[in-house]
Amino acid sequence: MKYLLSSALVALAIGSSSGAGAVEITLIGPGGIRQAVQAMIPDFERKTGNTVKATFGSGGGTKARVVKGEPFDVPIVQVPYPDVIASGHVVVASETPIANVSVGLAVRSGAPKPDISNADAVKKLLVSAKAIAYPNAENGAGAGLSFDETLRKLGIYDQVKAKAKPAQGGAGAMALLAKGEIDYGFTYISEILPEPGVEVVGPLPKDISTPTYLSAFLSAESKNPEAAKALIAFLTSPEAAAVYKARGMLPGR
Repeated sequence: MKYLLSSALVALAIGSSSGAGAVEITLIGPGGIRQAVQAMIPDFERKTGNTVKATFGSGGGTKARVVKGEPFDVPIVQVPYPDVIASGHVVVASETPIANVSVGLAVRSGAPKPDISNADAVKKLLVSAKAIAYPNAENGAGAGLSFDETLRKLGIYDQVKAKAKPAQGGAGAMALLAKGEIDYGFTYISEILPEPGVEVVGPLPKDISTPTYLSAFLSAESKNPEAAKALIAFLTSPEAAAVYKARGMLPGR
């Protein structure tokens, strides 16, 4: 049974949490959801009196920390996560789809926006580019792993990899683009929107780039399970859905 709650139940969960003494809730998640979660934390803290300490990293790194058993009340992880389930460090029944996000193309602000409406158009763009950047998959970046898979589907992995500049996360790729060091940047749309000097062209076609789905869990070792459940409920509320959409994500699964 998943914590997919109606507005009334969300309000009840938050109200129940605020009735107890204030506590600190720890959350860990991948960088692709950072902007959305950080935007929601102040409202949650105001409504409940609790505080949230959020930590963000790569998608692979986040999973590894959960599997290792590091103490977090609410981990948000990327699908698939059989290793997270098998670790015993999350309450399996608490699995809650939060949002999904696509890898998109970015150009420098004011630059022409190329056609990426189909696989052939994306392949042509990549082959003709002199230099590109995207998050380094070797560091466990979800967007990087996804884009590597796109290159393999297009049959141009080696050709494009040779002209790709390694970047530390989505922000690193966008910084290279804004400085004019590359022609195009690729990362999660949620990581493109907040960066200066760049613009979103759009998401890559789904037949070559599957969106990344994110789910929240209640930690099996949470010291504040009721407050943690209230936070998960808040992250799946109608108010949260509007925040996800404003930051280039889609709510739920």
